[in-house]
Amino acid sequence: MILLDTNALIWLEQGHARARKLAAVKQRLYVSPASVLELQFLAEAGRLRVRGGAGIADLVEHGPWLLDDPPSVDWFDTALGLGWTRDPFDRLLVAHAQLRGWRLATGDTALLARLPERGRMEV
Repeated sequence: MILLDTNALIWLEQGHARARKLAAVKQRLYVSPASVLELQFLAEAGRLRVRGGAGIADLVEHGPWLLDDPPSVDWFDTALGLGWTRDPFDRLLVAHAQLRGWRLATGDTALLARLPERGRMEV
């Protein structure tokens, strides 16, 4: 299973070249509620526009992924141990992937440097 970080989700949705590897993968792709919130923040700040004027909920509902809903107490408990990042979204995404035992698809060099090989997929 693969959890998409927010940029990977955006790249996949926009057909960006960085998402080619993800588009070809045969494993199930998942999106975190943390990414949904981050997408909303980006849209509100004018840094993200969804194709066709769709809303964030439409994007999440109609993509080639499923929204995962990890138990919040376990999720946040896992996030408590990730003091190496101060980005709250990165922290929640890494914790989500670790809690589920999934790989995190990301292009973030800081995350790639910290995650073990089996816990990441570089895009």
